[in-house]
Amino acid sequence: MSDDAFLAGMVDAGTEVLIEGRLAGLQDGPPQPVVILLHGANGPKSGSAWNWSQFLNMRGIATLRLDSYTARGIGNVMAEQSNAAQFMPIYDVYRAVEMLGEMPGIDPERIYIMGFSRGGSAALHASLQRFRDAFGPRVGKIAGFFPFYPACNFRLNGDLDVVDAPIRLFHGGADDWTPVAPCREYAERLTAEGRDVVLTEFPDAHHAFDDPTAPALHTDPLWMTSRACLRVERNGTLVNAETGAPFSYEDACVERGPHSQFNGAATDAAQRQVLEILRN
Repeated sequence: MSDDAFLAGMVDAGTEVLIEGRLAGLQDGPPQPVVILLHGANGPKSGSAWNWSQFLNMRGIATLRLDSYTARGIGNVMAEQSNAAQFMPIYDVYRAVEMLGEMPGIDPERIYIMGFSRGGSAALHASLQRFRDAFGPRVGKIAGFFPFYPACNFRLNGDLDVVDAPIRLFHGGADDWTPVAPCREYAERLTAEGRDVVLTEFPDAHHAFDDPTAPALHTDPLWMTSRACLRVERNGTLVNAETGAPFSYEDACVERGPHSQFNGAATDAAQRQVLEILRN
């Protein structure tokens, strides 16, 4: 489904595809919560998704790691982000909620969404009521949203009308891939509307601070970032706010060479906060 079709709420506009996910940590006993993990531009090999799955499973919380790329013939899109639609994972996660809501052993009232980078943007925007109305699950309840270092440089129609569930954003102050400032501004706008949102900012943390497979500060001249772009929804299309033309990854605001690095202290702090919510 294209981004324009998704924004227009065109349920039947996409091509049907069967994606895969890895369900782990489901135990015998009372129905338990489950966290759906959405990878970023690096695809299903996301070290962040793997790390969180291990952490949560060891604490009695099931996880479902979705793969939004492989079945669609997509590898990672770190160097060419136009190869994957921005909002596609939102549709995927809604269908996953629906599936999990009907599974024995899972509490259908305690399904959470966590995403990283591009997956973090999907986890954030999945909270919009308009998307829930158009595409949302018919079974299962999303009990909370955990977006990690999402791109918040979007202005979508109805972006202050979110569902009644906690939104907990986690971001690094040193992130130069998806900078925290737009997320700070968005969280302030949501708070002013009385929404249940909290942004936790780790001052020295870089992008993918919870990915232990990248212990050293790393960059690649081919990695693509739209950090300098503001995308605004107009007439069902994302436009570049500076030019007024439909946004493209060929736009002058798109840059290359951002950084990523694991930060153990930030990861530990985020894990404590997430676990506190999941256990309440």
